[in-house]
Amino acid sequence: MKLASLNGGRDGGLLVVTRALDRATPAADIAPTLQCALDHWSDVVGRLSRLAEDLESRRVQGTPFDAAGCAAPLPRAFHWVDGSAYVSHIELVRKARGAEMPPSFWTSPIIYQGGSDTFLGPRQQIPPFDEASGIDFEAEVAYVVDDTPMGCTPAEAEARIRLVMLVNDVTLRNLVPDELAKGFGFYVSKPSSAFSPVAVTLDELGSAWRNGKLHRPLQVHLNGRRIGAPDAGTDATFSPGQLIAYAAQTRSLGAGTIVGTGTVSNRDASRGACCLAEVRAREMIAGGAPVTPFLRGGDRVRIEMLDEAGASIFGAIDQTVTRRPAPGR
Repeated sequence: MKLASLNGGRDGGLLVVTRALDRATPAADIAPTLQCALDHWSDVVGRLSRLAEDLESRRVQGTPFDAAGCAAPLPRAFHWVDGSAYVSHIELVRKARGAEMPPSFWTSPIIYQGGSDTFLGPRQQIPPFDEASGIDFEAEVAYVVDDTPMGCTPAEAEARIRLVMLVNDVTLRNLVPDELAKGFGFYVSKPSSAFSPVAVTLDELGSAWRNGKLHRPLQVHLNGRRIGAPDAGTDATFSPGQLIAYAAQTRSLGAGTIVGTGTVSNRDASRGACCLAEVRAREMIAGGAPVTPFLRGGDRVRIEMLDEAGASIFGAIDQTVTRRPAPGR
């Protein structure tokens, strides 16, 4: 089942979408919003699934699906945490700046809690940040959970996953060092994230979901040029279940909590990268200085995952960086 939120109001309007992402139908008579559906998942999932089947078989005709009219599947959420499942990514970035890698990073996840009140839609522009702040994209996978009890095991946490989606966790890289130096973590350097047009249930992933991980390349293009397509299941030190269980060590997680994997990254450099920081780190290691600039006004970022047949699973995040007005205007 694939679900989306039509723009409108603070929480959008729930849509059921075909697997081909070509048609959709409102689900307001079942649940007005995705958050409402998650709050009552056991009561509504059967009805939503039947509506999805009717849409596929054309017993319900629906209307053309347009990702441009969508908000993020959850336009706002009660809780958003982002981890770093791909520890080799952290190792590479730290190596580029000559920093040691704490051994504990390989045995225990690191996560931060981000702002979740104003997520961006899949076609919404990246705001006009000062280019000196080092605007970067981070292509990730995100998992939406049902009510998850404190102290759950990774297997129990995995069983609480209800939906999967893609995320562009926009980062202002040049603001990170001063912010982290204060010892309190990310905030100003992590503006609103953007999410894929649809969120999908695990059964939609087919054989790509195995051993508790999603195994498909995450494709990233910048201005039409491919930056990378690392496989989300390769070199993932921590599974989604492990990240969720770590977040739930000392608190329960409410229905609709979103847990991100961090930037998808593979050790194999030929697969490219899912963020410019990693591109620049490899350049630094190879030549002593980064060559690739961070994002500039007018740059276009596209993030998408395709199935084995080449069809889009989640739809594409396709964003342009807003140009800043010229001084004096």
